[in-house]
Order: sequence, then structure tokens, then C-alpha cells
Amino acid sequence: MIRLPFFGRSRPAFPDPRDFGYVELRGGGTRVMIVPALGGRIVELELAGRQWLWSSDIIPASPGVDGASYVETADSGGFDECFPTVGACRVPGWVRRFGGAELPDHGELWSQTPAIDVRTSPEGQMAQCTWTGVRLPYLFRRTARVDAQGHVRLEYSVQNQSGDRMPFIWSTHPLFPLTPDTRIVLHEGSRLRLYARHGIELGEPRSEHRWPVIRGAGKVNDFVAPWDVARKYACKLFLDTPDGVATLREGDRELRFRFSPSEVTHVGLWINKRGWTPFRDEEPYCNLGLEPCIGAPDTLSEALGDWKSPAWIEGGETRHWSVSIEGSAVTIPARAAAAQAADG
Repeated sequence: MIRLPFFGRSRPAFPDPRDFGYVELRGGGTRVMIVPALGGRIVELELAGRQWLWSSDIIPASPGVDGASYVETADSGGFDECFPTVGACRVPGWVRRFGGAELPDHGELWSQTPAIDVRTSPEGQMAQCTWTGVRLPYLFRRTARVDAQGHVRLEYSVQNQSGDRMPFIWSTHPLFPLTPDTRIVLHEGSRLRLYARHGIELGEPRSEHRWPVIRGAGKVNDFVAPWDVARKYACKLFLDTPDGVATLREGDRELRFRFSPSEVTHVGLWINKRGWTPFRDEEPYCNLGLEPCIGAPDTLSEALGDWKSPAWIEGGETRHWSVSIEGSAVTIPARAAAAQAADG
């Protein structure tokens, strides 16, 4: 059943995601909670004494429905996976065998209950989720590991189960709170491309810039502190990250994604400061996505088109990649700490 948001009236208590059954991985003060019935979503990610993930007070957690709109029915927060596309699209007709395939919003993984294998060893704990392609012939696996020191590693593989070359894009989809303390740390000077913007002038889609600055309407916008960019806005950006590091900082804690840039080619950055909502009668909200990904932008058709950045897997082959996640405390200089206290 599709659960719709509640407009213009008090909302009933939303179900707790763990009501659907969950797997919890622990080690060294880290906790990762996975709900298979919600598409294998990670609903809690606790590192460095902080639970990092955002959850919606508009959309309740509920199992996905294949072909439905993800943003209207299932975008309740947490960390899930997008494959073989992010946005709904049709595979271009020139792609051998797969041309004309209609791919759904957010891909095919969120609406499945993956098979799950959970194991514990002296080295740590792991949970492997396996999804099977519906419109394209693939087997997709994500193995989440938490070691005794509290490090998190996500290992991915996708096997092409056909004899034909198959295109895809993939993106992590972790959503975080957006606050006045949010800072985004990426390789300075990295190529940045605009994909979409709402309520702010940043130039035309596909325009190129250098992190962290985008100039628009006579203003220099610095996205290290996204809260300060404008009063209300939303945008989606894509960056090349030559050092394979993407960091989110909240106050005196930070969360770092590490990956090989030869495997994970881009980082998507979604910023929503009350600038966008999928619902006509609902107030926009705040959240942020810092998303290591393969290919850009959000649809496979555009990646195969003007953006020229899809990934391909040869027939019968398997592709592997991984993302590590680390949390730590950071030292804030006394002057900056005093300024933050004054602002608060």
C-alpha cells in the first residue's frame, strides 16, 4: 500500500522503521541499522557519538512500490541506493538490447526487499543485501561491514547477467539534516556542474564552476556553508573529486566518505533549505544529500547523452567498488567557537 503524506491536519504517529524488522551492526561505538523491508535502507548511522541521518516528518516509512514516485511515497529519510538510474527515464534506443527500457524513479532497489545474509566474526559484523534486476538483467550486492574499531565499509558489486554490454549509473542516497552549523568539505577547485536549482539563480544547467563557488545574479555563492547561501533555495550539483574524499561537518563532529576516484567517479550534492518539496500543499523542508556516485547527472538517459558519463558492464562481467565511512571529533579554533556561540 502506498502511504501518502498528511496535508492540513494533525499527523498520526509515524511507524518506527524498526517496526518492519531490522539488522543492527555494532563495533567500537559505531551502530548501523538496516531495514530489509524498506529496500535495504540504512535508517540509523551512528559514528563519533552522533546519529547522522535525517528523517522526514512528512512522509512515513513504508515499503516501496515498484514504479511509484519515490519522492512522494518513500523519501522518508535514511540512506538507500539508486541503481541503475536515479531519476525516471527511458534508455535511449541506440543502446543495444536495452534501448527503450523505462526505468523508474530512484531506480529499482528501493522497492524490493533484498535477500540478506548476516554474519559475525572476531573482525566485526557484516550484512550483505542482494537485489535482482527487474527491467535490466543484473544482480546487485551491497555488503555493509563494521569492524571492531568502528569503521564502516560498504562494498558493492553488480553482475551483468546478460551477454550484452549494459549501461548504468549508481548513487548512494544518504540524507542528512541541514543546519546553520553544516559545513561541506570537498577538494577545493574540483570541477562542479549545476544540474538543477530552485529559488536561486546559479546559471544554466550543465554550467561548469569550481568548488566551492558558483556565481549567479551578481553574487558569489560559497557552498562550504550551505545554510548561508540564501534564505530559501534548493539545488543539485555534481562534482569530480580527485582525492576521493567527501566530508560533512556538524559542529565539532565530522563524517567522511572515502573511495577510489577511479571507481566512484562523482559526488552528488543535494541542498534543500526550504526551497523544494514534491507536494503542492506542504511547506518545503530542509535536508542535504552528500552522495558518492558513479556517473552523472540523475538520469541514465542524460548520462548517456550530453553529460557523457555513464558506466558500462560487459556481458557476463561483474564490477566492484567500495565506500568507507569514518566519523571523528574535530577541533574548532577558539575564535570560531566563540563566533558560533555568539550566533547561537
